[in-house]
Amino acid sequence: MFEVFLCSLITILPDYLFRKYRQGKTWGKEITFFTMWYELRWGISACVILTISLVTLIFYYHPSTSNATPMFRTVSIMPERGGRVQYVFVENHQKVKAGTALFSMYDESQVAAIDKADAKVKQVEAEFSTANAQLVIAMSNVEQANSSYMRAKNEYDRKKKLSLKGINIISASEVQKMADTVAINKAGLSAAKANQASAQAVIDIVLPAKRASALKELDSFIVDKAKRTVYAHIDGELQQFALQPGDFVNPMIRAAGILVPTSGAASGKEAVQAGFNQLSANVIKVGTFAEITCLSKPFIIIPMKVASVQSVIATGQIRAVETLLDIQERARPGTLTVKLVPLYEGGLDGVIPGTKCIANVYSYHHELINSGTLSTIESVYFHMVDAVGVVHAMILRIQALLLPVKGLVFSG
Repeated sequence: MFEVFLCSLITILPDYLFRKYRQGKTWGKEITFFTMWYELRWGISACVILTISLVTLIFYYHPSTSNATPMFRTVSIMPERGGRVQYVFVENHQKVKAGTALFSMYDESQVAAIDKADAKVKQVEAEFSTANAQLVIAMSNVEQANSSYMRAKNEYDRKKKLSLKGINIISASEVQKMADTVAINKAGLSAAKANQASAQAVIDIVLPAKRASALKELDSFIVDKAKRTVYAHIDGELQQFALQPGDFVNPMIRAAGILVPTSGAASGKEAVQAGFNQLSANVIKVGTFAEITCLSKPFIIIPMKVASVQSVIATGQIRAVETLLDIQERARPGTLTVKLVPLYEGGLDGVIPGTKCIANVYSYHHELINSGTLSTIESVYFHMVDAVGVVHAMILRIQALLLPVKGLVFSG
């Protein structure tokens, strides 16, 4: 209606003045409701054409949308494993910091597993004492076998020396018997050394490996027990958190609640996501100025600017499924997703995340006009384009005034 009123001032009004003062026709006689179209047909036709052109020009170069919302991300609160709640440390709607304990679960089998793993570690430690004692025995056996070997070898050497001198006191069979004894004692010495090496390997390799394995198993059970206490990983506010001791929580079926971030990009307090018509894809660029007004902060116009423009349209996404995609199922065109950030720090203070907003984006061709690359007609055209943005800005301010009335009075 605002565009129609403006266009009528330079079309219908001059036509009426021409009829009245040049042709002498007056309202109520020659110009009535019944003769209005015929008498003012040129002004009405020009007004309709000019209004349609103006509306098209405004909405193309200065797009608007009511699909704008400061979106926020939620984090589901759930344990890694299911269990029954033992203690609840916080309450619903409570603001928590990262690292705050939310609730804990009790599991008797987990406690029993920790006790069993701890007993296994102590058993391995006891095996070290046994292995050290066995090593001492093996070392004693080596010394004993070495003494027997050296004694037999010395006796063999003595008897062999006497037999080589031709003395008949020592027979050849006795020398051979002594040689066999030396061989047996030498084998016993080798076996004793092997037993010592085996006992040493048990202390140096086998038992440390068993102890490390037992400690890892114990640590694993302790970590699993720690997971029975669920902590907040971000700063946020608890929502839909109604746990009571005795409730059963399962990560596959039931979450314990929702954690809404209170700061950061995921909180919805730093940016607004808006969906514009696809026709505005060539107009909306990063850095373009914008304005929004929101239901949660009525009567306020918030200056914004475009931070990013999504490079794809969401309705065009596909993924591999068992059936072929029919384009007809996606006949509804998607919107161009645009991220708007406040032009000034603290611009979104007081705007509740998730609220409904109306957004306008304004084209700005000042730099293009001053570049000197445009012709006179083009410069005038872009001057006119930038000027008609005032119309859309006025409409947004009227919408900001009417939003509370529309929401409170005409919503039923």
